[in-house]
Amino acid sequence: MKHVQLFLVLAVFTIVVSCKKESIYLVTVSNTLDVPRSLETIEINKSDLTSKEGESFENLFVRDSETKTILITQFVDEDQDGEVDVLLFQPEIAPNSEKQFELVVLDQATRPETIDFCYSRFVPERTDDYAWENDRVAFRTYGPTAQKMVEDSIKGGTLSSGIDAWLKRVDYPIINKWYDEEISGKSSYHKDTGEGLDNFHVGISRGVGGISVKSDTTFYISRNFTKWKTITNGPIRTSFVLEYADWDTNGQSISEKKHISLDFGSNLSRFEMEISGTDSFYSGLTLHENDGTPTQNQDAGWISYWQPHEDSELGTAIVVPNNNMISSELYVTTLKDQSNLYAQVKVNDNKGVYYAGFGWKKSEQFVSKETWESYLNDFTLKINNPLVVTLK
Repeated sequence: MKHVQLFLVLAVFTIVVSCKKESIYLVTVSNTLDVPRSLETIEINKSDLTSKEGESFENLFVRDSETKTILITQFVDEDQDGEVDVLLFQPEIAPNSEKQFELVVLDQATRPETIDFCYSRFVPERTDDYAWENDRVAFRTYGPTAQKMVEDSIKGGTLSSGIDAWLKRVDYPIINKWYDEEISGKSSYHKDTGEGLDNFHVGISRGVGGISVKSDTTFYISRNFTKWKTITNGPIRTSFVLEYADWDTNGQSISEKKHISLDFGSNLSRFEMEISGTDSFYSGLTLHENDGTPTQNQDAGWISYWQPHEDSELGTAIVVPNNNMISSELYVTTLKDQSNLYAQVKVNDNKGVYYAGFGWKKSEQFVSKETWESYLNDFTLKINNPLVVTLK
């Protein structure tokens, strides 16, 4: 865990800021819950600030007002216009309390070093996967070349819009290493050599959070993504966009675009769907051998599947915030890879949001179904009651 320890050391490293470096803005973060808050990402938008002439948004850093500690920050060019427009940081806030931070200017020499724990990229050397990870989990999904290989009966292709889980059990980045070792033949990510492995079967299932649209009693699905765009990588967040060809659901055309992000410290990726042609969709969890325990907690807004998984156990889940889970459904069939546990997500103005991810017992993050579901309850409580941020 030395890499995460380094992150935490950097996050609390006190930089002696010159008395000339006055604070420009005061940021107050309030926690209205009876639980402590950490590893939750605060976003400060450039448009929310009124900068003076000569001030540069990307030179701002976050300083704890009391301790004068500089926090790890990340800048994001969200609209991809060549200029950063969002600042990210992750504070720690006690229950029912507020804490103040300052936005200060730092020059390059006094900025803390960071590691891109949150990372994603297109992987053309392995057909055309798109893979992403943070300090706890990793995922991938499949592109148009992999689809065409299946359609042309070429070995090695994958036809699926499902989301694959890479079961890592180290806190440092593994995507590039695992692909390099797989392609070079040095090792295989299908074998656990101490860092984890890919032994999660997806097929045409929904994997961990792929979507379907239901018409009558049939679930319809898209094919592989057709376009991709990486938005950001960094110590706090990775985010990217996947686009899909329009697809048919019993005569109704569906358009689909996924905005996916994964933050430091989270087991769940955030999916913001741009979707038309339907007023709801279903996000699913594969049931594999149907030997696990499904949980449908519609009141809280999440579903979970805890299952035996080779020499360990695995929990997968979907969380739908803000009471936008319409229903849930356990769909079991004899057709290969088509049994899924579904959460029905409401579409508002052609958008729907959900979170999907997993917890692997062998990673020692969760020791049982109960600890996994406790995490889901805590996660849901926090996303439905976000930290309150005010700027002065």
